Amino acid sequence: MRFDNRVVVVTGAGNGVGRAHALAFASRGAKVIVNDLGGSASGKGSDTSAADNVVAEITALGGEAIANHDSVTEGEKVIKSALEAYGRIDVLVNNAGILRDTAFHKMTDENWKIIYDVHVMGAYSPTRAAWNLMREQEYGRIIFTTSASGIYGNFGQTNYSAAKLGIYGFAQSLAIEGRKKNIFVNTIAPMAVSRLTQNLMSESMSEMIRPELVSPLVLKLCHESSVENGGLYEAGAGWFAKLRWERAKGGRLGINQDISVDNLEEIWDQVVDFSQSEHPRSTAEAGKTPLRIS
Repeated sequence: MRFDNRVVVVTGAGNGVGRAHALAFASRGAKVIVNDLGGSASGKGSDTSAADNVVAEITALGGEAIANHDSVTEGEKVIKSALEAYGRIDVLVNNAGILRDTAFHKMTDENWKIIYDVHVMGAYSPTRAAWNLMREQEYGRIIFTTSASGIYGNFGQTNYSAAKLGIYGFAQSLAIEGRKKNIFVNTIAPMAVSRLTQNLMSESMSEMIRPELVSPLVLKLCHESSVENGGLYEAGAGWFAKLRWERAKGGRLGINQDISVDNLEEIWDQVVDFSQSEHPRSTAEAGKTPLRIS
């Protein structure tokens, strides 16, 4: 799978998973914009060397890349750098992120807002800047990065979890809107060591979940031959899996009867029974069962 003449923007590419993505795309012929503000893991400060060092790695290996040091909340500047350097944008990998972990009873407005700004606005802003360009050329591949914390929840990460699952909902609607213009949108939940998590893991665990073991999934989903759209995938340690929603078959109360909590209690075992589960793939499919539409 080659990406010759394709222009790829990877946000948060100065370290960890983003760096691995950038190197992988470049090794397959892509022209890469390595975006990274160079702030700390908690979103403080900036340092141009983060992006510059990755560009140096890529060029030393014979690849082609430029650095971009703008914040992802200023997405127009990020995408503009791709247009100025290469005249187009084919692939956008929204990867940038920070952490401000704390139990919810200690949560501050600042720690809630900055996570929202970096993860949600930081995914929205570059995507909004690239979207109409991709529509005009009738080609685009976009990756959003969610997290197991967004999918399953995690203690001390209410801010991060809310932002990460919000990103998935954003991606799902974009996948529907972009389909006719050959813009495919997918979401990944990587399990990989990064500067955000490296202090929490042993050396052997860090080796097992190296960032570069996630990047093959991103390249697969972003290749011109891929028809995957609106998917959610987990990846780590050489393991890859697609996820989907599951819904119990449920129980029904007649809408003409006096529906009360007592009636609901009578059918509760059916409401929570997954033995005959369904897997709705759209709002239309999700609405068929309760409305009895066949």
